[in-house]
Amino acid sequence: MATGTFIIPHQARLSYIALSSIQRTFATGASRASSSQFHRSDFTGQPFTGTYEPGLPTGGPLGEASIFGAPRLTPKVLKQHLDQFVVGQERAKRVLSVSVYNHYQRIQELQRRDEEEEELLQQQMRRELGQRHPQQTIPLQPPAPDPRLGAPPILDPTPLTIEKSNILLLGPSGVGKTLMAKTLARVLSVPFSMSDCTPFTQAGYIGEDAEVCVQRLLAASNYDVARAERGIICLDEVDKIATAKVSHGKDVSGEGVQQALLKIIEGTTLQVQAKQERSAPSRSPGGVNGGYPTNSPLSGGTMSGSSSTTYNQGGGGSAKGEVYNIRTDNILFIFTGAFIGMHKIIMDRVSKGSIGFGAPVRAANTDTQTSLKGGIEEAKLFEKYLPFFTPNDGTTKTEYNPLDLLEPSDLQKYGLIPELVGRIPVSTALSALDEEALVRVLTEPRNSLMRQYEQLFQLSGVELRFTSGALREVAKAALGMGTGARGLRTVMERLLGDAMFEAPGSSIKHILITLAVAQRRQAPIYLARGQQHKYHALIAAEEEEWERSRKDVEGRGKDGEAEGGGTFEQYRERSRAAGVM
Repeated sequence: MATGTFIIPHQARLSYIALSSIQRTFATGASRASSSQFHRSDFTGQPFTGTYEPGLPTGGPLGEASIFGAPRLTPKVLKQHLDQFVVGQERAKRVLSVSVYNHYQRIQELQRRDEEEEELLQQQMRRELGQRHPQQTIPLQPPAPDPRLGAPPILDPTPLTIEKSNILLLGPSGVGKTLMAKTLARVLSVPFSMSDCTPFTQAGYIGEDAEVCVQRLLAASNYDVARAERGIICLDEVDKIATAKVSHGKDVSGEGVQQALLKIIEGTTLQVQAKQERSAPSRSPGGVNGGYPTNSPLSGGTMSGSSSTTYNQGGGGSAKGEVYNIRTDNILFIFTGAFIGMHKIIMDRVSKGSIGFGAPVRAANTDTQTSLKGGIEEAKLFEKYLPFFTPNDGTTKTEYNPLDLLEPSDLQKYGLIPELVGRIPVSTALSALDEEALVRVLTEPRNSLMRQYEQLFQLSGVELRFTSGALREVAKAALGMGTGARGLRTVMERLLGDAMFEAPGSSIKHILITLAVAQRRQAPIYLARGQQHKYHALIAAEEEEWERSRKDVEGRGKDGEAEGGGTFEQYRERSRAAGVM
């Protein structure tokens, strides 16, 4: 029997091999899946998962390390920055630095909590995605509480809230209240705005509403509501809204404004409408509204048909601005004011009667700070009512400011309502500047008047120099004006008026202001180029003469104290010893 031979084509053979390999692969995979004794749901309770959580605590040697690091701003850093611009006022700078730093810490804590809540939400979503199972599980309802056991306790998951502490700065004009607030505004990373309380009136009357201060803060934050809700508002001239006794009508600029400020300071939600000013440019992405730029002050910066630009919101043609809802719970308020006459209210409260022999007599003028020696009756009286500790060894003289003895009752007597006073827990006083402090204001700050005028003359190629006697005379003249440090610019403008007129465009290279020039007994000394030796010789001679005269005055002062100086008790003892009494 003959056997037949079948010849399989090459292509069919390759197809058979491929099909058999695919079949073996499916069989092997099925056997492995069927032979496995573990399921994905068995690992749900294990600590090792297939998801990565970046927010979990760090393990190992760095497990107990702080995750915050060193703070960038501290009260000492803020005070050191204030020392570069403000002379003196050590107590006020410390209090203001602490208040601003605490507000900065509160903001950091709020941001941390927001980020933590967002991270927990994302972590929960990742776990739900990682633990998803193809089989749908039916959630079991918790059992109903037994009414016989009583109602369950109320759980409040709200975290601890750090409340803000508003601050009040009071002192005479020109001592640095506004300057300190503006200086801190430049270094903080939070929005800052300043408003004057003088034009504030009650809602519905002519003037500005109290909500304008929040609107300015929103504009300072570039209309970012989240940043504006954590900013700082400085209300200047707060003493101008004190309650006034009117014979008829209503006090719309006093108690009415204080009542309007209560809800803003305490914390509320305000609806602020951002209206564009007439002369302000358009905030649209294109810059101007289809017009051409021009320098005309009547066209608002564009050559359009109208002098006012429309405020287009969302593509509409309405001129009304957008409405923003702003919460003021986390906005820090800094109040500043001169409070003229407050020292009399304080001294009437703390001083004793001056009737009878040996009773202390109060000075007629207690506007400025008082220099008292520790241990005497007046110093003991100040230390008794002083709200903070001051080290005093009893031998050195200590500067006491009557405004440091401020109490909430004094503010109420001045004209502020108790509700507003209670919302300002921190208060600090600034002392008046004496002659020595005014000399330091002229030379020490980073943007002092001397450096400003020197830079102004250098723009014209002229070198300006003041001698020590001239600086002392300028400070003495400014002190007599009674306007604080602002009087220094007035004196400098009067003194350098002729020099600013003559020097630009001339051959003058050096200008020297001596004591005689400051006393207006001589014209400013002008020197041309090439007279540097004469210029420096004049400066050396003036400084030597000033040092000699200053030592003579100090020597005569010590001799006078040794002969007839001292207190009234010392004078009485010397009189008794001489047989006069």
